[in-house]
Amino acid sequence: MLTGELRNQIDRIWDAFWSGGISNPLEVIEQITYLLFLRRLDDLQILEENKARRLKRPMERRIFPEGTDAKGRPYDDMRWSRLKHFAPAEMYEVMSEHVFPFLRALGSEGSTYARHMKDARFTIPTPALLARVVDMVDQVPLGDRDTSGDLYEYMLSKIATAGQNGQFRTPRHIIQLMVEIAAPTPDDVICDPASGTCGFLVAAGEYLRKHYPEMLRDDAKRQHFHNSMFHGFDFDQTMLRIGNMNMLLHGVENARVEYRDSLSSDNAGEAERYTLILANPPFAGSLDYENCAKELLQVVKTKKTELLFLALFLRLLKPGGRAAVIVPEGVLFGSSKAHRTIRKELVEGHKLEAVIKLPSGTFKPYSGVSTAILVFTKTNSGGTDYVWFYDVQADGWSLDDKRQPLLPLEKLGPVPESPLTPEEHEKNNLPDVLRRWKERKGAERKRPRTAQSFCVPKDEIAEQGYDLSLNRYKELEHEEVEHRSPQEIFSDLARLEEEIQQGLTELRRMLG
Repeated sequence: MLTGELRNQIDRIWDAFWSGGISNPLEVIEQITYLLFLRRLDDLQILEENKARRLKRPMERRIFPEGTDAKGRPYDDMRWSRLKHFAPAEMYEVMSEHVFPFLRALGSEGSTYARHMKDARFTIPTPALLARVVDMVDQVPLGDRDTSGDLYEYMLSKIATAGQNGQFRTPRHIIQLMVEIAAPTPDDVICDPASGTCGFLVAAGEYLRKHYPEMLRDDAKRQHFHNSMFHGFDFDQTMLRIGNMNMLLHGVENARVEYRDSLSSDNAGEAERYTLILANPPFAGSLDYENCAKELLQVVKTKKTELLFLALFLRLLKPGGRAAVIVPEGVLFGSSKAHRTIRKELVEGHKLEAVIKLPSGTFKPYSGVSTAILVFTKTNSGGTDYVWFYDVQADGWSLDDKRQPLLPLEKLGPVPESPLTPEEHEKNNLPDVLRRWKERKGAERKRPRTAQSFCVPKDEIAEQGYDLSLNRYKELEHEEVEHRSPQEIFSDLARLEEEIQQGLTELRRMLG
């Protein structure tokens, strides 16, 4: 959670970089992320050491090897807990000459982590600045397993282009809702074609660890989890490095997070490779129309990236594969031929299961655009019978630029630690979304159109030109108000007029 204190800490670190001569925002983010990453690596090794000591057996996973590196420096000197106590000059030498070569070699040979980290550069210019920043980073609380998460979200808000190029982070509670709805399994092959910092992939991995703990005790499933389950595409090298570091920190050894322009024509071989897509693709941004994949343009001829990404999802999914993705609300009711074509394809050609309307403040402070989650299964043969709609009016956080929590932390998110009261539901609808989603083929079919969620048959959607906006089908409940009769109102007006005239007559008599 982005508390005021955490914002202030990041501001101070940012100012230190600025005054130290590094003014490129992405370079600042990258250098801070390396330091946070190094600190988290040490935290993970400490946890492993404590576990081994408690169980009285050798460590299962050693991040910092025993012995020394090629230049004779003990690997223990590269650990955050020791490095932070060095004098500035020695700290600088260890960081530049030993830590960064170690980080670049950390991933297994041929892994995407190793491929992207080979270009990682240490650009902090002076020992004094490094010592100052290390001291500040050491004060940042890192209790959450998502290293870059909220810190990255706040740092990115400082960039003027944030929200214009799509490089802002999806709120964690929305990611968790989508993962809970999609319910990944150990056999899934999961892809995010606009992966950024890999928030969706991280959340999917956490879901699997929680719900299928036995998965990592099976050799074949463990190999699949570490090497072939998670796939992400992005065309920003900084994002790729941050994403790979994030996945490695969350225990995925070789996530396939790769450089790729998802909409371009160089994606041969990707068709029908994945069983689950979780994504929040960019809603706006430049599109190289000439280089756009012809297969996508055959589905929907447009320059709008949000429509092309929907066509891409259908192309990437295997038959039977499913998707939970975020789209701008305009996709649901846009009247252009391209809008109608992609909606008809989802409804008639595949199985559209749900439209979950999100509050318009979900992506503040970056954007106030209204969005929705689409949930569908690729079938190539139709299958839509009813589409389930839910109108999320509160996600647990204020819908202004500050996005402050409205409930205690244990009451937030789609799976709170304890049930919510009706009053708390008014502030956090997400647990109710999840509960009703599981009843979409039963009790939800009987809900009236005045309810917060309801089902609409496919035939009615087709009659409405495949309009998927919730307001098209929602019925407003008007409260009956009893008004006084006109005769009674006129009688009261006549009485008031008579009292006024009497008052004026009395006033004139007194003055006269």
